[in-house]
Amino acid sequence: MRAGIVTRYVLPAATLVFLLVLWQVLVAALNIPALLLPTPSAIGVELVKWRGLMFQHSLVTLYETVLGFLLGIVLGVPMAIAISTSRILQNTIYPLIILAQSIPKVTIAPLFLIWMGYGILPKVFVGFLVAFFPIVIDTAAGLNAVEPELIDLTRALSATEWQTLWRIRFPHALPFFFSGLKVSITLAVIGAVIGEFVGANQGLGYLILTGTAELKTAFVFACMLLLSVIGIGLFALLVVVERFVIPWHASQRSQAMGA
Repeated sequence: MRAGIVTRYVLPAATLVFLLVLWQVLVAALNIPALLLPTPSAIGVELVKWRGLMFQHSLVTLYETVLGFLLGIVLGVPMAIAISTSRILQNTIYPLIILAQSIPKVTIAPLFLIWMGYGILPKVFVGFLVAFFPIVIDTAAGLNAVEPELIDLTRALSATEWQTLWRIRFPHALPFFFSGLKVSITLAVIGAVIGEFVGANQGLGYLILTGTAELKTAFVFACMLLLSVIGIGLFALLVVVERFVIPWHASQRSQAMGA
């Protein structure tokens, strides 16, 4: 148990502290200007100095991220089910999804501003676009990964397509589904920030643009740190939910044994 705690918590924390100390020492020893690379202590000072402002704008970015992510789930799961159950839809819609994913989202964001204005909707839709693809792909892969013998057994028992989907396919796809969610939530943060870069008057992306224009490098690093905290926090929340929803999966059992 102690070995598991050391491996999962102590070693990563010690590595992070070592890298921060090394960063601080190298910047001071090499006399790197703060305009180019601030020290961790300078970034911490900016976090404390502007904590109220940064907290307010962090909530905006968090709100946009969560809305885009939830929209990705609401539309992505039915799309995955449709693709996995219909060969026609798989051959028609699936290539279109891949085509949409291949378009850089930074080129689409200005169009959303034209169509929806400078409110929160463009940021939510950019977050949705980047979160949508992993959810659809991973969920569809999980729905199609059921053993053919198990599907034949349900047909032999006269199970309906809905019963097979709900009792066999979807439970089997849950590990794939959560894998897609964990990828999507971090991408949703990126999508929200892209939307803020293109046009916004609030959010961490807006603060980063403002700080860059004013050459406040430590301020920009502090905003970037908060973005990483949002991404890691949301990712960790999904990991906790995954452990409660699918404790029977092999990956969860192995983690429990390691802990």
